[in-house]
Amino acid sequence: MSELMSRPLGTQTITVLVPTGALGAGVDAADVARGIALGIDAIACDAGSTDSGPSYLARAVSKVSRESIRSDLSILIPAAFKAGVPLIVGSCGTSGADAGVDWTRDIALEVAQANGIAPKIALLYSEQSHATIEQKLAADKISSLSPATDISGGIIAECNHIVALMGVEPYIEALKQGADIVLGGRTTDTAVLGCVPIMKGAAPGLVWHAAKITECGGLCSVNPREGGVLFRIGDDSFEVEPLRLSNSCTPYTVSSHMLYENSDPFLLTEPGGILDVTCATYEAVDDRITKVTGSRWTPQPYTMKLEGADGGPFQTIMFIGIRDPKVLSSLEVFQERMLRQLNRRVETAIGEAAGDYDISLRVYGWSGVSGQTPAPGTPIPSEVGVMFVATASSQEMATRIAKTCNPIFFHFPLDAGLELPSYAFPFSPAEIERGQVYAFKLNHVVAVENGLELVRIGWADYPGAAKKEGEHA
Repeated sequence: MSELMSRPLGTQTITVLVPTGALGAGVDAADVARGIALGIDAIACDAGSTDSGPSYLARAVSKVSRESIRSDLSILIPAAFKAGVPLIVGSCGTSGADAGVDWTRDIALEVAQANGIAPKIALLYSEQSHATIEQKLAADKISSLSPATDISGGIIAECNHIVALMGVEPYIEALKQGADIVLGGRTTDTAVLGCVPIMKGAAPGLVWHAAKITECGGLCSVNPREGGVLFRIGDDSFEVEPLRLSNSCTPYTVSSHMLYENSDPFLLTEPGGILDVTCATYEAVDDRITKVTGSRWTPQPYTMKLEGADGGPFQTIMFIGIRDPKVLSSLEVFQERMLRQLNRRVETAIGEAAGDYDISLRVYGWSGVSGQTPAPGTPIPSEVGVMFVATASSQEMATRIAKTCNPIFFHFPLDAGLELPSYAFPFSPAEIERGQVYAFKLNHVVAVENGLELVRIGWADYPGAAKKEGEHA
């Protein structure tokens, strides 16, 4: 197929360009230009996740650097503005907290000013106050998702930040009000990509399925790091195509993405309904493009997932490397004996002042990742890395515990009576203050009347610059 050729899939074709799986991960200008040349209705991508743990929500800070976000927006904002299509970004600032939306807004305004353009920017806020969630709890509107348990007002109060995952409705409302750029708080990945097709009347089953497949950009392609993708939705099918000509989206890579972060490969719950791909078929159009049919959507009472996180105790870590053959041949025994001795030392030297503390040892190269003893017959490694983790109620106490344990951790022999060894340590000072430990507190859903109930819409216009082509001052 020609680079700039596209085929009609019915009386109306709606195309969304997904330049990257996560804003800040990198965008290729040539890929974006190629996708725009094919004819698109929107550029959309996600910017957040819970994949990296609760810290980013608890602190309302971005996992990705400001420079990375600015680099990607410096390509996407001018490209979308010139093409006359909206740019839509969800879960801004990693966690989608209000601060993340405002942080991304400031970067977008900088990019707009640098390019001399004046996009109308909509801001969608989905962070919730404790009072709002407590009211919903009192009204019996909140239920838990496994493995979470029922919540109480106390758990709600512990959360530093609480966000509700948006569906398509707030994005559609912002676009109807003329937004050129929509920067959203916490949102389901699929809603960010599906809002424009839903607004334009495409079949919901096709939209939600296409959005699920392409939510991570090139991850649904043969070569995930070779640029983004786009999807075209027609009357009864959709197509997925990579932006880069050297890449391919095959029936295997496309269908496989239903398994990504989804416990059921056929059903996906979203705000307001369930996507059912039980009867979906995946067909290769050519060696680069896959066509999908048979996606269905079943409306359900509208719910929004809640995420909440807060800070807990503090940690200090130390690290050593071990090549001693005798230790390596008896790693479980060594780990058990050392851990027992470390706790004894803390109890003797610090005593009750240590408070509620914990010491753990993680043996990387043996059981550090799984936490489980390798199966019998597993070859003995040539070396391992051992991480010491002290957890305590304050950073000062966590570090005191680490310093108290330092002589034992660095010089503990496998057997009593042996000469004291010295294990390799990469840093001086040895103790590294890791900071506060964070935890998710909420994994629940809240019932709402509609998709706009818990969302606030704001605007950020950059005045005094050129208008879009064909737009009157």
